[in-house]
Amino acid sequence: MRLTKEEQEMLDGKHGIAVRKSMEILVALGEIFGAKRLIDVVSVQVSGVSYHNLGEAGLDYLADLAKDGKVRVLTTLNPAGMDTENWRNLGIPEDFARKQERVIGAFRKMGIITTCTCTPYFVGNTPHFGEHVAWGESSAVCYANSVLGARTNREGGPSALASALTGKTPEFGMHLDENRQAQVVVNVDAKMERVTDFGALGYVIGNKIGKKIPLIRGVRKASVEQLKSFSASIATYGGTALFHMEGITPNKTTVPDENISVTQEEIVSAKKALDDGCTPDIYSIGCPHLSLKEIEDIAKMLEGRKVKKEMWICVARPIKRIADQMGYTKIIEDSGAKIASDTCMVVAPIKGRFKCLATDSAKACFYGRGKNHFSVVFRDIPELIEEATS
Repeated sequence: MRLTKEEQEMLDGKHGIAVRKSMEILVALGEIFGAKRLIDVVSVQVSGVSYHNLGEAGLDYLADLAKDGKVRVLTTLNPAGMDTENWRNLGIPEDFARKQERVIGAFRKMGIITTCTCTPYFVGNTPHFGEHVAWGESSAVCYANSVLGARTNREGGPSALASALTGKTPEFGMHLDENRQAQVVVNVDAKMERVTDFGALGYVIGNKIGKKIPLIRGVRKASVEQLKSFSASIATYGGTALFHMEGITPNKTTVPDENISVTQEEIVSAKKALDDGCTPDIYSIGCPHLSLKEIEDIAKMLEGRKVKKEMWICVARPIKRIADQMGYTKIIEDSGAKIASDTCMVVAPIKGRFKCLATDSAKACFYGRGKNHFSVVFRDIPELIEEATS
């Protein structure tokens, strides 16, 4: 792999130990995947933020990099294991909180914006069409590649952080035109109206095609919130980092020969497969984190009502700040629901606390079952609000 003079100096340690270690990671990745060069990135989203996932070994690694490492591009964080300000109200143990605070402190010392969210595109980390980035979280990667038309591979925590400290990433995979072409046409013959319809669609397509890149036809319109849900679902159940949705997403692609179909019956079956029919003891909305519009809608639905069960409304902190200003936060909290900024049920240490999770997210169903051993209920937000307040 060819390096520029500056890149070679980084690798030789002339820009500090953290940069040298980062460049070693990137060069090794580039050589493994056959990259010819490194390219500049305009932003980074770092995953692996929760102490629940990092442990002491991960924390030691971050502290070591923070000794002389400073990020060179706009960098934000994936959700942490707790709300960094309101963790007590969510039942997070103090011992865990102190360790999570050390993790966030190490990232902050490196100059990373400690906005912990899986929807960085809602809070200012929003690359333009064609720009190269290095993002880590699967749903954000899929959304960036597909909806924004930016270019990123799905980075691991160390490689994303390495890109943040150097401003570079190896040029392979989703950064190259030839790897962004559709491999299968998916003809959708189903009513796509609700967020859960898009979650179910991602479940069906992901299970059918795996990591292939689809060209999806038949979806007439899709909101930001629906595309957010679909990106999370197809990335979770199939693993693809990019989809094309005819008439909706901006990327151009050749049309492949392979064709498959998705029917209304399959969407209905997917919703049944994602729902265990249990009695919820926690309602969690916002996986991926909610948009401002979703927060506004939830506030309107909860106004004057009281929730009867534990309810988490998961959102990026900058969105919560606006919700504070608009009075949405007070309405939601007056109902007994809890705003959970910076975190979500996927990365919070809540295994064993609950038995049945009710959610609007197909992705949350996957992780609720697999990671926390919850049974799950899959419903749209209005249905969840109605059930939780009845």
